[in-house]
Formats: sequence, C-alpha cells, structure tokens
Amino acid sequence: MANEIPETPNDRPGADLAGRRVCVAGLGVSGPPVARALLSRGAHVTVVDGRDDDTTRALSEQLTADGAEVVLGSTPLPEDCDLVVTSPGWRPDSPLLVRAVETGVEVIGDVELAWRLRPAHQVWLAVTGTNGKTTTVRMLEAMLHADGRNALAVGNVGTPIIDAVLPDEQGQVHDVLAVELSSFQLHWSNTVRPHAAVVLNVAPDHLDWHGGLDPYARAKGRVFARGTTRVVNTADEWSVRLAEEEGDPHTPAIGLRLDTPRPGELGVVEDLLVDRAFVPDPVRGAEELASLADVRPAAPHNVANALAAAALARSIGVEPGSVRAGLRAFEPEPHRISHVASVGGVDYVDDSKATNPHAALASLRAFDSVVWVAGGLLKGAEVDGLVAEAAQRLRAAVLVGADRAQIREALAARLPDLPVVEVAGPAEDAPAEHGVMDAVVAEAAALAGEGDTVLLAPAAASMDMFVNYHERGDLFTEAVKRLL
Repeated sequence: MANEIPETPNDRPGADLAGRRVCVAGLGVSGPPVARALLSRGAHVTVVDGRDDDTTRALSEQLTADGAEVVLGSTPLPEDCDLVVTSPGWRPDSPLLVRAVETGVEVIGDVELAWRLRPAHQVWLAVTGTNGKTTTVRMLEAMLHADGRNALAVGNVGTPIIDAVLPDEQGQVHDVLAVELSSFQLHWSNTVRPHAAVVLNVAPDHLDWHGGLDPYARAKGRVFARGTTRVVNTADEWSVRLAEEEGDPHTPAIGLRLDTPRPGELGVVEDLLVDRAFVPDPVRGAEELASLADVRPAAPHNVANALAAAALARSIGVEPGSVRAGLRAFEPEPHRISHVASVGGVDYVDDSKATNPHAALASLRAFDSVVWVAGGLLKGAEVDGLVAEAAQRLRAAVLVGADRAQIREALAARLPDLPVVEVAGPAEDAPAEHGVMDAVVAEAAALAGEGDTVLLAPAAASMDMFVNYHERGDLFTEAVKRLL
C-alpha cells in the first residue's frame, strides 16, 4: 500500500478574504486568533460576544487596536456580512447563526477557515473521537518528530489551528499537522480533507449540543469525507459504521485491533505492535513497530491510541523505528491513568480525565481488582452499562459529587453486596486545609486490600465540586501522598 504524501489539491474556496465583511462569533479561545488572521488577509472584521466582562473588554481593546470592530453584550448579525466564522462552542440554534443561515450567509468554523488558508504543501493528519484524542495527537506528534518531520500537534492541545497554517515571524510553516478535532469543529467544517483520519470511538457526549447520539456521531464521521484515508477502530461500532457510511469507498480503510491484524490492519501479536497495512505485501508481510512496553501506560485503550497514531504516521511514510522512538519519547498528559503511589500493597491511580462513562470503563478495564472512586456531574449520561461491564473488576466503591446517587443505584442493582461509601464533604476532624478528597482517599484506603488498585475514574465532569478535572486529580494525588 502506498505510503507517500500525495499532492494536496489546491482548491481552497474563500482563501481570498481581502475586502470581505466577516463576522467572528465569540471571543473564546479561537475567536481572537481567527480575527487577527482575517485582518491580516485584508478582511473587514466584526467580532460579537454576548458577554461584557473584564476579560472580554480586555480582548476587545486589543482587537480594536488591531483594526477590528467589536460588539459586546449582544450578538447581532452585522449588516452586509458575507461570512460568519463561529467559535466551536456556539450551538447551531444560536440566533445569530440561525439568522445567517436564513439570509444565505455562509457559516464556518475555525478549522474550516484554517483549511482554506493553509499552504498547499501542508498535510493534515486528523484525530477525533469521544475519548483519547489528545493522547493520540501527542503520540503522533512525537512519532513525526522522531522521523525528522517539521510537524506540530494543534487543536485542543495548545496551539490554535489557525496559527499553525499562517507563516511565523521567519515566514515558515509546519509541513505536517497532527490535528485534534472535536465534534463541534467538524460540524462547522465543509471542505476539510485530511490526508488520513481516525475516529477512535464514539460514546454519548455533548448530546444537548448536537440533539442526539446520531447527529453527534455523524459530526465525527465528517472527518472521513472527501477522499480521506480512513483509520478504523474495529472494536468500536460507530468507528466502523462511520467509515463505511460517511467515507469514500474508493479510499483505503486501515483497521486497528488489539489482537492479530489481518492484511490492511495494524494490531498486536504477543507483545508487539505490528503493521500489516503500510508494507509492500500486506498478505504475507508485516513490520514490527514497537512493543507493549513502549506504550505508557499499556492499558488496552491506550494501546489502541498508539496504534491509531502509528497508522496515521505510517500513512505518510514514517519509518517503523520512528514509531517506536516516538512512543518512547512521548510523555503522557497528567491525570490520564497516572500512577500516583503504592501504599501497603495498594496502587493509587489518577484518571481524573475520565469525565464520562465510556472513558471510565476503558480505565477500569486496565485493572483486575478496583476500589472505584467515582462521581460528579453525569450530564445526563447513563452508568448502568458501565457498571455491568466493569462488575467483575469492582471490589468496592467510594462515591462523591452531585450525581453520586445515580451511580449508587446502578451499583446496588447490579452488585447489591458491593461495599459502597458515599462522601458528602470533608471529614469532621480533618485539618482545614484538607478537603473532601482526603476523606475520599481515607475511605478508599480502608476498603482496599493488598493487590487492589484505588482508581479515580469519575465517569463524570468535575465542576460541581472542583474547578476542573485537573484540580480534582491534583487533590487526589496530594491526598494519596499524605498517606505516605
């Protein structure tokens, strides 16, 4: 199978922005760099945001100095506007966006704009899915760097994608982008065509924004459209469906599996990651890429992430040795199945990033005997299936957060004899500086025995009790270390 970078089509509608009247909807993370990119191309830019606070006013002053018009406190569609670039978080039923569509004004997102402005030689390798996106693009970036490629991970991983398609101060741009794409961004992308893309998995999430699971999944599936090489997680029903139903059947479909790969797939043979897709003879040949020991942590879902990154890298000719070197150089992000400590024969693991049931189940599957720390804001998600799948691994549970009762009920229905402790707040006799997480860890430690893993995999968002999942994980880690 060919593994060289093809010529990128030079059809970039809307790349000529000089003189166009463009509305930028929202002053979130993507809004300011989008506005500046449009101004640099000669567009007349109006930025609107319904907020009017210290943060937005400071941004407004900066953008006004750059030449934009900024409207705060309301979100009107500017007169004579012929293009709207919306922030990813704006729902399709937002009045400004509805008005734009009704009057025939094109609405796109920051990713679509970046695609239209990219240099013709730049190659995009895209990653989407409910869980695992950031880890996969970071692994991919490490593999590309190990292969000597001028590459950058972009999207929700740090660098706004619009900045990565424009020349830097030296007039240089990256040759390859490892692009993390959310369902919001893909919803507003009309012509984006990565060289290769993967849908890692699909599970219920952001259903209020999209209006249901099917439209949420279909938004993810847009990454396969328009001739993109499809990288498919064969263990995920939606990944397979979207590749078949949303992709071009004339483009390659590369499978990923956690057992022996078939021709045209990447997989695992004993303790090796193996490529039977990007080799001269996929029927009789294979290429060793790495070992399970090179994947950190080597939990099943993270091995799948590594295989996905390897498939995207191999699609542009990255050498097998560079895949291994990239995995070895890769530093896992915090709060993703991070081993905190071992105390009295019990391992304590922080996976605070498991903010939905699908992610929590993947984490639970990595361990045989678990005292599960769970709870927070479920945002309407169901946990019955999660409990059913993980039942044989659960030794006990410590529940915390606004929706802990829903998890307790699911556990009681499936595992009526499972020890379950609920923690509503800090222990009464705890020092003032020790919060609720100290009480959680103390209860978990009392329930755990030698050989168990106390696993923080909440299956829920954190904002009911913590600033974000980072703070939740940090407080868990600090509480565990106080056990030492």
